[in-house]
Amino acid sequence: MSQMMQKFGVGASALRKEDDSFLRGKGRYTDDIQIEGCLRGFVVRSPIANGGFEIGSLKEAKSAPGVRLVLTGKDVAHLGALQCFRKPKGGVARDIPILCEREVSHVGDAVAFIVADTLFEAQSAAEMIDIDWLPRPAIVSTAKALDKGAPVASKGLKSNLAYVEHYGSQAKTERAFAKAAHVTRIAFHNNRLVPNYLETRAAIGEWNAQEGRHVLTCGTQGVHNVRKNLAEKVFHIPKRQMRVVTPDVGGGFGPKGMTYREYALVLEAAKRLGQPVKWICERGEQFLSDAQGRDNVVEAQMAMDKHSRFLGLRAVITANLGAYMHEYGALVPSFCATMATGCYDIRAADIEVRGVYTNTVPVDAYRGAGRPEAAFMIERLADECARDMGLAPDEIRRRNFIKPEKFPYRTQLGRLYDVGNFSGPMHKAMEAADWAGFEARLAASKPTGKLRGIGLASYIEACAFEGSEPAFVQLRQDGIVELRIGTQSTGQGHATAYAQFAAKKLNLDISKIEVRQGDTDELPRGGGTGGSRSIPLGGVSASRAGEALALKIKNVAADELEASSADIELQDGIARIVGTDRRISFADIARAAKSPEDVAASGEFEQFEATYPNGTHVCEVEIDPETGETKILGYTIVDDFGLTVNPMLLAGQVHGGVAQGVGQALTEDTIYSDDGQLLSASFMDYGMPRADLFPNLHFETLNVPSTTNAMGIKGAGEAGSIGATPAVMNAIIDALWRGRGIRHLEMPATPQRVWKAITDVKTK
Repeated sequence: MSQMMQKFGVGASALRKEDDSFLRGKGRYTDDIQIEGCLRGFVVRSPIANGGFEIGSLKEAKSAPGVRLVLTGKDVAHLGALQCFRKPKGGVARDIPILCEREVSHVGDAVAFIVADTLFEAQSAAEMIDIDWLPRPAIVSTAKALDKGAPVASKGLKSNLAYVEHYGSQAKTERAFAKAAHVTRIAFHNNRLVPNYLETRAAIGEWNAQEGRHVLTCGTQGVHNVRKNLAEKVFHIPKRQMRVVTPDVGGGFGPKGMTYREYALVLEAAKRLGQPVKWICERGEQFLSDAQGRDNVVEAQMAMDKHSRFLGLRAVITANLGAYMHEYGALVPSFCATMATGCYDIRAADIEVRGVYTNTVPVDAYRGAGRPEAAFMIERLADECARDMGLAPDEIRRRNFIKPEKFPYRTQLGRLYDVGNFSGPMHKAMEAADWAGFEARLAASKPTGKLRGIGLASYIEACAFEGSEPAFVQLRQDGIVELRIGTQSTGQGHATAYAQFAAKKLNLDISKIEVRQGDTDELPRGGGTGGSRSIPLGGVSASRAGEALALKIKNVAADELEASSADIELQDGIARIVGTDRRISFADIARAAKSPEDVAASGEFEQFEATYPNGTHVCEVEIDPETGETKILGYTIVDDFGLTVNPMLLAGQVHGGVAQGVGQALTEDTIYSDDGQLLSASFMDYGMPRADLFPNLHFETLNVPSTTNAMGIKGAGEAGSIGATPAVMNAIIDALWRGRGIRHLEMPATPQRVWKAITDVKTK
């Protein structure tokens, strides 16, 4: 292997290609795009969570300085509503209107859209609209949504129950519980999260009258899905009449993968006015408009035999959908249900999912989308099982892990795990965390009065779901290879990773490969970024596209050098006859090609089953009982990702995921008042995790290549957030149990909540 290949090929820690631009301030985000004559849009939002409204005269607002257009619900009645991707059978689906007409269902619901020359003028005009609000009692609690007499989230609903789904076998599980020696039970709330990216959502709408089509520029996680939704569901036009462009994106995490009402509004306004219209979400507005995450109430039970082997799992998951059934809102709880057995050989399972409506911001996919919820449930339950049976947490896992010889393994909930060695990462993580030395560290903490605990979580997730992500490559006459693909980088480093795949096949420096994403005009199709699919699917396709292009380059070079293509080798942008000095550059090959197609190629890998990354997180904490403050003293991660493409990019993804998982466990708390007001609607009230919360993270891999994926890759983008939350909470409960006999604490484990739990024990 050449020195260049060792430095830049798959498996190497190549530096990120995109960082030079970002560090120099040359990133190009949606708000950086300045179009002459661009107007500004402002959304008028509901201040009440549930009720009716009547809009009075719009005359004053329409005639206000700078105002060009005021839209209300009746003005956009011809536009279709935003719909859920997967509507459960027999359920009650609530679509999202582009603008509400007479009823609102959460604080922040959109009721009008004002376009003016400046944002200030649009905001000022909003104050001139006379709206008569008719509030009704609201329901915000997941746990109380199905209570008798609870307010309904909309007057059109008979109940807040949206749907009920069952997974597994009730009869088989009942038999398992009937012969159990012991049953362990837990109940908890998987707290709601507000996604907060560095760049808030933004959109620019344009109308190309000459071509008769809309142009939307916005931060997405994949332009093709947004185009499809807007064209087919909202505007009822052919997709060719809708172009979607995504420039640089400052964070996505799932919510930027969805289609929002503001995208339709800027497009509708731009067409009516014949001028571009820009809308930029303010940070406080984001808390009320962007899909939120998690928010499940869970009751789970594990049946065990006298040897502490898991016989059966039973769970009821009440999933808060929010006010509407958002794009993937009903799909997320199904992921939780089907992954509920985790890494364990459980031969009976019965999972009931209840989707409920509340007067809160809709809930949708947020980093992990159902898999973090599943991992938290089974890993907290595993720890409590160990405590009930007098076993160490690693021992009960060791007894119940699916053994390597049982793969491929079909779970009782329908998942097909192809490979796995769950004990391997757990043992390696425990060794790296010096689990054996914990008792000595515990003894050292006792004289200070601190409570010390250690916890682990062994997770498995499903990702890179069935499907494909084609890649297209073109050798240009400047010698650059252009690679186009339908995913979207939101900070992951796609420009580097994809270039590494192609570089390996072309034997080319990654600086000579330009990755292009984010324009429906440049690609016929694309699945977007989500579910950790970009590298497992798109990376393999990029590799295949590079391989196909290498053959075409050799063919053209062979013609020019009057040789056989089998005698041509590629090296650093040069094609030459092996063993001679006869050569031709890639640039000259592109110019010599009879047509662009002679130096263009594509690759597509289609996968028919998900991949299953897994691993173990170990967390060690110390709690000050006088203040309730929790300090993370050590954090260790050992993951099985099948294949490492770029160790540096991979570590960045894992670290970021861990930060979000720890944030849920310790700081992030979404609080609604009983009347539906979001009380934690700013960074003054919503606790984002900070850098000083974390010690140095120890991360390594113990990979078992996937047999589902052509290159053995399993995916890694969401793994950190899946393993982190249960690991941290298991460590906290371990500390509280050892020091004060406390076995349960709801998330987030804020100092106040921890202190109160300790104080309540003292006063009993």
